[in-house]
Amino acid sequence: MIDSHSLFLLITALISVVGLVLLIAVLKLNPFISLLLASLALAAAAGMPASAMIHSFEAGVGGTLGHIAVIVALGTMLGKMMAESGGADQIAQTLIRAFGEKRISWAMVLIGLIVGLPAFFEVGFVLLIPIVFTVARRTGTSLLLIALPMVAALSVVHGLVPPHPAAVLAVSIFHADVGRTIAFALLIGIPTAIVAGPVYAKLIAPHVKLAKENPMAADFVDHGAESSLPSFWLTVSTVLLPVVLMLIGSWADNISTMGTSLNHALHLLGNDDFALLIGALVSFFTLGHLRGFTRETILRFSNECLAPTASITLLVGAGGGFGRILQDTGVSHALIAVVLQRHIPLLILAWLLAALIRLATGSSTVAMTTAAGIVAPIALHATGVHPELLAIATGAGSLIFSHVNDGGFWLVKEYLNLSVTQTLKTWSVCETIISVTALLLTVAVSLAV
Repeated sequence: MIDSHSLFLLITALISVVGLVLLIAVLKLNPFISLLLASLALAAAAGMPASAMIHSFEAGVGGTLGHIAVIVALGTMLGKMMAESGGADQIAQTLIRAFGEKRISWAMVLIGLIVGLPAFFEVGFVLLIPIVFTVARRTGTSLLLIALPMVAALSVVHGLVPPHPAAVLAVSIFHADVGRTIAFALLIGIPTAIVAGPVYAKLIAPHVKLAKENPMAADFVDHGAESSLPSFWLTVSTVLLPVVLMLIGSWADNISTMGTSLNHALHLLGNDDFALLIGALVSFFTLGHLRGFTRETILRFSNECLAPTASITLLVGAGGGFGRILQDTGVSHALIAVVLQRHIPLLILAWLLAALIRLATGSSTVAMTTAAGIVAPIALHATGVHPELLAIATGAGSLIFSHVNDGGFWLVKEYLNLSVTQTLKTWSVCETIISVTALLLTVAVSLAV
């Protein structure tokens, strides 16, 4: 039986999440203030000392922004250069010609899968969002029909497919074979991305009324002359350069001896921040200088694009602060304790633990690694379960229902200019479809192999 303190923590956490949504959606209170109030109220109710409350929230904000702020800034600069040079328009036109307007959402799934392989979700998102805006504008299609397939693909790769860092870590913990995991993950992930992306987007888009004006989209609209756009391959090479560098970094230990200068250099090149820095600098030349822009103009572009990202980074950080409060108050441990008291099949247990930790902390990476660490010792004494499928089930659970304590939730909300309710209907449900579909397919594969 669950003890009274754990039950109290779980009920308090649920109330805090509901209260947070009401503060933002009903009372129209600033989301950052709402997140701070909900975090402090939960901490106080859980009995956390006053000094520890603030420290915990600040630690969560700082830990999240340490990764996100640099990515958003550099990725937005690269995106701005794509837009101002006409590169985003060139990619959009090429995709439209290749797939046709009616199948453009399938193109977004494909590009999301490719770009998302080595990159964290946030990195892929800021790299591809200018293309999403441009494609939606040129085709006159709902932004959701373009964006949801892209984010679904990015999320699937983030949670299921090596060499993505989180997936590789789960593979390592379960002692799974990387090659077999990739094969199973693609077999499961591709249909999952299709169901959660183009299929769900087509169902939900008619029921979500978007605002006519989108500040972020306006900032990314290209100004390139139709007759003199940069070449498709030059633009794509510039966009994919950080992706290639991150892919090289993820395989650094396979192509060089660990501990050597070359190994350290490859890891540095593959670091998210460093790869995006190189990408941004290269874009200043390929999409700036070669397009005839002066240094002053490029400086203006890079300065202008940062202003709209200020509120986004602040909200993402606040979501991280709320997630840290949920961890430090013991909510995560209470969830784990509840699940471990039940006798549940390993695949379901791995998925369920990851799902609950994701709901409590907002981090799919934390959910995946924590759940894998709990289940792996149990799996050593079990038979008949493939470690590769355990890794995929854990990844699937870590993607469930992104909500207000997840930085990705606020990233999607702000860039697509959605309300909290609209983000829950679109992005959060999309994530849940990914999680449940991937689990069902994983169970089906386990029965067949």
